[in-house]
Amino acid sequence: MSSLGQQPPQALADALRATGARRGWLAPDGRGGVRTSGSLAGLGVAEALGAAGDARDHQAVFLEVGRETACLMGAFVHSTRRGQAQGGLRYWPYASLEAWLRDGLRLARGMGRKCALAGLWWGGGKGVVARRPGRDEDPGRRRAVFADYGRFVSSLRGCYVTAEDAGTTPADLAELQHHTRFVTCIPPERGGSGNPSEMTARGVVAAMETALGSSLDGARIAMQGAGQVGSAMVPMLLERGVSRLVVADTSAERCRALAERFGDPALQLREAEADDDSILAEDCEVLVPNALGAVLGPKTIPGVRARVVCGAANNPLEDDVRDARALQARGITYVPDFVANRMGIVWCANEHAGSLPDDPDVLRHLDPGWQDSVQAVTRRVLDEAERSGTTPVEAANRLADERASEPNPLWGDRATRIVRSLLDGDWADG
Repeated sequence: MSSLGQQPPQALADALRATGARRGWLAPDGRGGVRTSGSLAGLGVAEALGAAGDARDHQAVFLEVGRETACLMGAFVHSTRRGQAQGGLRYWPYASLEAWLRDGLRLARGMGRKCALAGLWWGGGKGVVARRPGRDEDPGRRRAVFADYGRFVSSLRGCYVTAEDAGTTPADLAELQHHTRFVTCIPPERGGSGNPSEMTARGVVAAMETALGSSLDGARIAMQGAGQVGSAMVPMLLERGVSRLVVADTSAERCRALAERFGDPALQLREAEADDDSILAEDCEVLVPNALGAVLGPKTIPGVRARVVCGAANNPLEDDVRDARALQARGITYVPDFVANRMGIVWCANEHAGSLPDDPDVLRHLDPGWQDSVQAVTRRVLDEAERSGTTPVEAANRLADERASEPNPLWGDRATRIVRSLLDGDWADG
C-alpha cells in the first residue's frame, strides 16, 4: 500500500473521519521536527508534510474535513508577525496529498513575503481545498463546499483571512461571507472590492517594464495562460504597442473569446494541451507564466528564449534556488512572482476599512515615485541581486524576510497568540 502522501488528498479526510475526528493541526516542535494534534497521530501526515517541503518556518497547518461535504480543507499559516495571515483560497484538484501540502506550504510562504515587500501589515497564509472533479461540480455541492470552508475559517478566530485564488470566484467568496467575516475579495454589492484580476495584471505589466528597462513598444511577448489575469493583461500589452503577443491557453473557449474581442494582428492565440509547454520556448523579450506553478525547471529552462521572465503565476519555478540560478546562468532576468503579482492582495487586503474610487492607497503601488511601488521594489530586488552576486529570488527573499520580522504596529503579536491558543487549546476536538 502506498504511503498516505502518495494517495489522493481525500484519503486523509477519510482516515481522519475513521478516527471519529474532523480536525487536526501540524506545527514545528522546536527541535527541527513537526508535532501534530492527537487526532492526526499515527496517520502519517507529518511524514507527508516532511516530504512535501520544509514546514519548519511555518507557524501551523490547520486541517478540517467538511461538515457537509467531507472534503479536505486546509489553512496554511506561514507568518503572523506583521499581522493576520492573509492569502487566497485555492480550489483545485490534486493528484496526491503530498502535492496538496506542497502547494499550501509554498503559497503561504510566498504570501508572507509578498505582503512584507508590499508594505502591507499582513502575514502570510493560504487556503487549499482539494476539489474532486465530477463530484464537486454541482452548483449546490459547490455552495456547500464554500459554506464548509467559511465555518472552518471562523473557527480559526481570525489568525487567517481568506480571499479569491485559482478555482474560486467572487460568488464563492460571497457564499463564504455567509459563514465568516474573515474574507476579502467579496463582490462590490456586498461591500467588497470584487475581482482583483485587472489590478494584478497592471502590477505584472509594471514589473515587466521595469525589468526590461524600457517600454514594451515593439517587444515580443509570450504568455502562458489566459485566465482572468492573463485576459486582463492582453489589452494592456496591445495598448503598449507590442509587436507580437503569443498567448497559449488550454481553453478553446477562452482563445475564441479573445480572438473575437481583439482584432489586433499582433495577437496570436494557441490552444494547448495541459502538458504542452512549448510556449515557454517562444523567442521573445518577455516570457509571462500566468498558469499554475512549477512550469520552469531542468526540462524547460534550457529551451527558454526570453530576456525577462515575469508573470502572474505563483511559484512558477520548480525549485526557487536551483531554477533561479539556472535562469541567471543563461543571462535571463527573473522577476520573483511575489514581487510582480502583489496587486491582487493589495487590491483586497484592506477592504474591511472601506473603499474609495481610485483609491490612493492602492494606486500608489503603481506609482514609480513611491518607495514601495511595484516598480521601485522590482528595481531594488534586481539591483540587490547584482550587487550581492545572488539571484533575484535570493535577494527578494532576504529583503522580504527582513520586513516580515517587523511586528504589527497596532496589534503586536495578537495573531501569533491566536495561533498559539488554537494549538494549545481544544480546537482539534471541535
